[in-house]
Amino acid sequence: MYACAVPLDRLMTEDDGLEELSSPELHDLAVHRARRHLDVRFFWRLMEVLPAAEVAAGELEDAEADLQRMSAHVDDLTDSGRGEVAEQLRPLYLEYLRRHGVRAG
Repeated sequence: MYACAVPLDRLMTEDDGLEELSSPELHDLAVHRARRHLDVRFFWRLMEVLPAAEVAAGELEDAEADLQRMSAHVDDLTDSGRGEVAEQLRPLYLEYLRRHGVRAG
């Protein structure tokens, strides 16, 4: 998925404090890092997995709109940090932040 800046085995064992953050906090941290580093690949991946997260969160209308038009995805990037959708995307945020050595606080 991403070029690994941190060895994969360290991603699981190091106490980076990320697990203690809420899903909206993880979203904000990941999106902020991706914007700062112009990480288009992260945003593309987020747009790829967002419809499935919306379906899992029970937001079927949003998922259907996303599949029909790309502009709906752009609007949803901000919303991906809220509610059940953020919970569904939590593993993506954790993996991204850990691969880039980001720590909480």
